[in-house]
Amino acid sequence: MILKEKVIGGLNRVALAVNSNRYISAIKDSFYSLIPIIITGAFATLFSSMVFDNVNGLAKIKALGWLVQLKPISDAINYATLSFFTIYAVFLIGIEMGKRNHIEGYFPGIIALMSYITVNPSVYQYLDGKKTLEIANVFAKQYTDTKGLFLGMFIAIVSVELYAWLSTRKSLIITMPDSVPPNVSRSFSALIPTMLSVGIIGTSAFLIQKMTGMYLYDIIYNLVQKPLQNVVQGLPGILTLMLVAQIFWLIGIHGNQMIKPVREPLLLAAIAANTEAFNAGKALPNIITMPFWDMYMSMGGSGVTIGLMIAVLIASKREDTRSIVKLSFVPGLFNINEPLIFGLPIVLNPIMGIPFIITPLVTGTIGYFATAWGFAARAYVMVPWPTPPLISGWLATGGNWGAVATQVICIIVSILIYLPFVQAMNRMNPKQDL
Repeated sequence: MILKEKVIGGLNRVALAVNSNRYISAIKDSFYSLIPIIITGAFATLFSSMVFDNVNGLAKIKALGWLVQLKPISDAINYATLSFFTIYAVFLIGIEMGKRNHIEGYFPGIIALMSYITVNPSVYQYLDGKKTLEIANVFAKQYTDTKGLFLGMFIAIVSVELYAWLSTRKSLIITMPDSVPPNVSRSFSALIPTMLSVGIIGTSAFLIQKMTGMYLYDIIYNLVQKPLQNVVQGLPGILTLMLVAQIFWLIGIHGNQMIKPVREPLLLAAIAANTEAFNAGKALPNIITMPFWDMYMSMGGSGVTIGLMIAVLIASKREDTRSIVKLSFVPGLFNINEPLIFGLPIVLNPIMGIPFIITPLVTGTIGYFATAWGFAARAYVMVPWPTPPLISGWLATGGNWGAVATQVICIIVSILIYLPFVQAMNRMNPKQDL
């Protein structure tokens, strides 16, 4: 009991440290705002492939052939959303960091964006036959789409922190007479901190490039972002991430919130990369994406509790348990399972805690190999997480029935895993403290 209390106390301290960290919370809050952008771009891709396409979509029907003329609309929306994902992220993280430094308004987002543009080259080189051509005053796509995401997050945080610190130095603030309008006065107050912030960031990036021969983008992408993506794209990496989330859930802490700062940048970037590859007619690069997590590892909510609910309705003889499941079933179909986690309860429940941890690891493994072997298609559409199972698999993969069948298999397996533990609960006194 003492060891159990120490473990729980330790996890609670970790959770408190993560949730109270200003940088992690800024990234989390920013990604909440980014989700509609991703979904908008993804659904534009869905329409492009399933409606406006004259090979696989509705436009292949002779009477609907005119729909192909609308494809440029979906292509433009997709370009405006996913191809500028990092730009939007930098701006939003800048604003969130401004709030944490008691700077209201959008200007911290502008500071972050200026700084990010400053550290990246504005000359694009490409090989035309044997001749290398340079195009000046352009911003290459790799700096605006998801490949630049980690550098963007880093620059947004550093630049706004630097600006906030410089803004507190009274010697750097230009004070205007009271007769000057407040908006003009604020602009002059921010002038020197802005110049110094962007200047310091730009100069630092320049010196790093001269000393190493690499731009900051190359350093961060190759040394940080790409290795992390490779870890999460491997089955052990994603299962470890899920295991951490489930352990936190068991002590009453929202597990998904705890891993969000790691999960969201990597898995959202992965689905964005798949969407762009699909639009370009290329092979989809990533198996594990944000929809993969929702499709195979979180059906009914964390712990794949859709299997638990069905298992309870099949085998439970306890009226209290059945009543809770009946009340939780409709929310559970939309992957909202807090009523079940805290009402059954699963939290601090030694019986239900075991399958709650095991089930998503098993279903995630099934989903991974089904996708790797080609039975289920890779996801390229970012569907909202409350989308019910089966529908989510069909939409995320652009209508692939193998993905839907894999979800059915995962649900059956989850039921089989939960059933013995539901039966074990039948033998317990309903008033017994779980």
